[in-house]
Amino acid sequence: MATVPPFRSKVDKTGSDQKEEPLEYYDLTGLTWGQLTRLSIMVTAEIGSITKPGAKKPPAVDLFRSVVLVVALMRRNIVQAAAANVFKCSQPTVSRRWDLLRPVIGRALASFVPDPAQVLGRRGTALVDGTVCPTWDWNAIPDLFSGKVKFAGMNVQIAANLNGDVAAIGPVPAHGARHDAYAFEASGLKAALENSIGPDGTAADLGYIGVDGIAIAPFKRVGGTELEDWQREFNTNFSKIRSAVEHAVAKVKCWRMLSEEGGRYRCPIDKYESMLTAVTGLYFFALYSNDE
Repeated sequence: MATVPPFRSKVDKTGSDQKEEPLEYYDLTGLTWGQLTRLSIMVTAEIGSITKPGAKKPPAVDLFRSVVLVVALMRRNIVQAAAANVFKCSQPTVSRRWDLLRPVIGRALASFVPDPAQVLGRRGTALVDGTVCPTWDWNAIPDLFSGKVKFAGMNVQIAANLNGDVAAIGPVPAHGARHDAYAFEASGLKAALENSIGPDGTAADLGYIGVDGIAIAPFKRVGGTELEDWQREFNTNFSKIRSAVEHAVAKVKCWRMLSEEGGRYRCPIDKYESMLTAVTGLYFFALYSNDE
């Protein structure tokens, strides 16, 4: 395991020589040095060494820096060729580390993912919402394009408490064309909430009306009839409360591999679920681990 940070070249203003400065780990990963060290120890416990038996030279990127590399890919959605330049290795090395460590990080951090009741409270209310996270639009993969947001992606379901704290992330992404009403159960979020707080503590927007497992939703006009004044007042107040889950979605999308601002997910779609598992673990690990 590395005991000093990796370095990158920096040319001074005169261009006369090169100076070396440590990589800024927190900016790359959202994790502190202590958290990255702890995570690399946990990964080591899962897989041992990344050095092949009988190897005659050390790996191009050691285990600690490999963990930093893979976390940075998810945090910043860096193109692999650019990551290779930062970490002084080849793009195929980046790809191999991504495939090796992505599922391992998800397994290693599973214990940091809280039971939803720990965030919501045993009688708390779970605000539920779905978000479409952009991906490449592969012609061979159906139902990725979302007519709602007008781009291809995967539907990720998220639950939050009334303060906007993330309580749960559905572990199974649904294709972007699928409605939130379908994705709520298909994602595994419905089961996670029912097993934790029961079926009566969930609330969501109009897209979840009539969905099994959602107890509270706004009133919707039926057959062109107008809502009663008290129903409109309820909808207005509920909308203000429900905005908290939108803040929670934005927090999760700080992991740029899930966000529009970060570009889009570019890897094969069959790796998406393991990426989401790793990001879920990393989100809660960054939040609840107190390693400096």
